[in-house]
Amino acid sequence: MEDRYLCKAKRTDNGEWVIGGLVRYGFTGREKYYIVPSYASDLYALEIDPSTICWCTGLKDKNGKLIFENDILSGHIDVEFPEDETRKRVVWHENGWCTNEPGCDDYEELDDFDSENFEVIGNMIDNPELLEV
Repeated sequence: MEDRYLCKAKRTDNGEWVIGGLVRYGFTGREKYYIVPSYASDLYALEIDPSTICWCTGLKDKNGKLIFENDILSGHIDVEFPEDETRKRVVWHENGWCTNEPGCDDYEELDDFDSENFEVIGNMIDNPELLEV
């Protein structure tokens, strides 16, 4: 499966994150959501909390880690002040994946993203405090 078709979400039984293919099962209004893990050697699915579903962008950070929706990225991009840290969140905006800085209305397309300077440090679901200004 291509990375961009993966998603991650938290399991309902233990709250751990799982990555794989998303499956929705059941009647409208009573459906349940599952992820078939990408590492599974046998076919099985884990029930997940649908409010935690995050789609993969298909891109990787400077450490080779996949970047997902709601991830928080950290980077040092100012040549004059390399100690200054920039933090951005990954969101779907209009027609594509974008990054957005806290307190800013501007969105930068993730396709133009400089992955060599950024790494995933958390996500909006587990670590929203990482974006506090």
